[in-house]
Amino acid sequence: MRLNDLDERIVHALAADARRSYADIGSEVGLSAPAVKRRVDRLRAEGAITGFTVRVDPVALGWETEGFIELYCRRHTSPDAIHRGLARYPEVASASTVTGDADAIAQIFASDMRHFEQVLERIAGEPFVERTKSVLVLSPLLRRYSSGAPG
Repeated sequence: MRLNDLDERIVHALAADARRSYADIGSEVGLSAPAVKRRVDRLRAEGAITGFTVRVDPVALGWETEGFIELYCRRHTSPDAIHRGLARYPEVASASTVTGDADAIAQIFASDMRHFEQVLERIAGEPFVERTKSVLVLSPLLRRYSSGAPG
């Protein structure tokens, strides 16, 4: 499914603040509140909008250390096996298969350096993992959230 310009503007408005009223969004995009609601309902039904959420600063939850772990997996490890293995760790914020030498990369949030090291050791011990390489985030410079194509 490809969003038209109006739907994309509605999605951008919701991504910036999902608590905005349909009337407020409608005044921005030139539609009535009921028309915006109908479009949002359709976008949800078609799977373009998959849900609404809140973004929380990880530090507020006690997750003060952030890093990335590159996973180098044993031969014939499927993306599904990597997903199943990493899904058990609450510290894994995101994970993706990637191009390059590594097979996958996982974004980790931990309470401190020791906690990060423990998570790294546990992930490195997974049966599908051959080796890992990790980097720690010093300062996040830019974060963008799912709001469609840059506008």
